[in-house]
Amino acid sequence: MAYFFELLINGALTGLMYSLVALGIVLIYKSSGVPNLAQGAMVMSAAYVVWLVTTWGVPVFLAVLVGIVVMFIFGMLAERLLLRKMVGQPIIMIVMLTLGLEILLRGVGPGFLGAAPKQISIGLSLAPIIIGDIFINRVYLVGGVVALLLIGASMLFFRTRMGTKLRAVSDDHVSSWSVGISVERAIGVSWGLAGLSAIAAGVVWGSVQGVDWTLSELLFPAIAVVILGGLDSVAGVLVGGLIVGILGSVVPGYLDAVVGGGTRDVVTSFIILLTIMFRPHGIYGREDIERV
Repeated sequence: MAYFFELLINGALTGLMYSLVALGIVLIYKSSGVPNLAQGAMVMSAAYVVWLVTTWGVPVFLAVLVGIVVMFIFGMLAERLLLRKMVGQPIIMIVMLTLGLEILLRGVGPGFLGAAPKQISIGLSLAPIIIGDIFINRVYLVGGVVALLLIGASMLFFRTRMGTKLRAVSDDHVSSWSVGISVERAIGVSWGLAGLSAIAAGVVWGSVQGVDWTLSELLFPAIAVVILGGLDSVAGVLVGGLIVGILGSVVPGYLDAVVGGGTRDVVTSFIILLTIMFRPHGIYGREDIERV
């Protein structure tokens, strides 16, 4: 029973860390209606930025602040130089553009800074927290707390005046323009916010598994989280992350020994497929019904 609870707790914390990646996808979609497939590489790039700044002798907390500025600017520039050119184009072309950005960033970071894994130290002991017979990863615990704080802050943000403008832009660009909302600026802000989410995810995951191109693969579980929770729901990020994390920990914990491993990705794939088949708008996502 202790083994089960250890898998359950660490799986829930891992799921919250997935939510940090997924949050960037939801922030952009909820603000602009654009599915962002570049978030995995943005997380990787954010981790590289923080690692690079720390190599100059800068304390990690200051490096994170620098990374926040850099990634916010990067998000704004991505909208300005890329997304703004796609106004009026079919949504599939915008999705392909974000996928192309993902592939580009995945090659540029390791190409310039080296493919060998780098390590970000956030000053936590590697020794686990022991409660009875249960071992809890300290970094996972910190990552879970950070995820809860950012998800809560995002919920509050969308109740503000700026958040309401971003939601209006997501609903209808033309109507937003007609009432004086700068659609371009709103989309740029949403990409900047996704950059902030990428910094949090990059630092936490970089301290767990090192900084290299594999961080971009976090896009896969993040997509499962947003599909399950709902593309436009911040609360769905929380619930979806917990479900994906727990199932991705408990099921492999018992099946890997039987089938030889590799069941975590299978579980994630099943979550995506079953959600699309039976509840395509997710648990909390908005269901739009179109009359034809």
